[in-house]
Amino acid sequence: MKKTTGSITIDHVASAAKVSTATVSRALNRPDTVSIELKNKINSVIKKLGYIPNAGARSLMLKRSGTIGAIVPTLDNAIFSQGLAEFQRQLNQSGHQLLVASSNYDPAIEANQITNLLTRGVEGIALFGVSQQREALRLLKTRNIPYIHVGSLSAPLNGYTSGFDNREAIKLGVQHLLSLGHQHFGILAGITTHNDRAKDRVDGVLELLAEKKIHIKDDVIIECPYGLHEARLGFKKLLLNNPKITAIICGQDVLALGALLEAQKQGLRIPQDLSIIGFDDLEISRHLLPSLSTIHIDAVGMWAQAANHLISQINGVDNLPRKIKASVNLVIRESSSSPPKR
Repeated sequence: MKKTTGSITIDHVASAAKVSTATVSRALNRPDTVSIELKNKINSVIKKLGYIPNAGARSLMLKRSGTIGAIVPTLDNAIFSQGLAEFQRQLNQSGHQLLVASSNYDPAIEANQITNLLTRGVEGIALFGVSQQREALRLLKTRNIPYIHVGSLSAPLNGYTSGFDNREAIKLGVQHLLSLGHQHFGILAGITTHNDRAKDRVDGVLELLAEKKIHIKDDVIIECPYGLHEARLGFKKLLLNNPKITAIICGQDVLALGALLEAQKQGLRIPQDLSIIGFDDLEISRHLLPSLSTIHIDAVGMWAQAANHLISQINGVDNLPRKIKASVNLVIRESSSSPPKR
């Protein structure tokens, strides 16, 4: 094969494969219209030449960009990284590419990111949670852009969701602690402003405790960003406000890890002196000493379902389910036990 120099074009591929440019285009964009042998031949030439198809030209031909967007609150969280990896894998299987943006838990930034993705011609968008500005969601509906909410089970504007009920999920951990005999609780939560998941988790804890005639004061509900340093400070504040606390319910595993580290620094034995429950079941949670009791979320399955649902929307499939429920379960490990006798 003759070596080419400079920019490799579709003409180079066609010449090397001894076919027309139209045939190369069909093999790339409508592979079902050419034979397997011819498709393999053209793909072999493409690899040898290092040809990269022009995405803009492909979009014009197919009237589709082949791109789907996803907006998550932050990329500094393993639960999002794991989910996005599966989301991308599912999209790749259907021939779609992924564009990722983050909002830093700010609806205004998220609205701008939605606009940015639309200007890049995305065919659909996955949104995390349901705290988006309603105007941004109405824009998607006006433009007929398919979208789905991930991580929650109810959505505004009659939207589609792939997720779970955060309020009910965290009750699994609360019930576990109640069954062990705990009566004095603290809550270490994420910032609930513009974060429906964090708010629902706090509400779920308070709801179940109230049913059991346990009412906790506002000073033992500490909100902080999802960081180890902030979690350690939050833990200090909790015990300062109420030294009688025997169990801390955390809205996320990173918060639980920070609490665990600070407890150990202060000489507290976990779980003999204090029980700690997390949420999300991050990979590190099972390797801690002691290992963390937490709420496991099937993040991989949740994002896979979201991807497949979004692709179905794009392809015009009718009668799609409004809600896809992800599996949730309590994982009991070493950080929870009966309260100390005092």
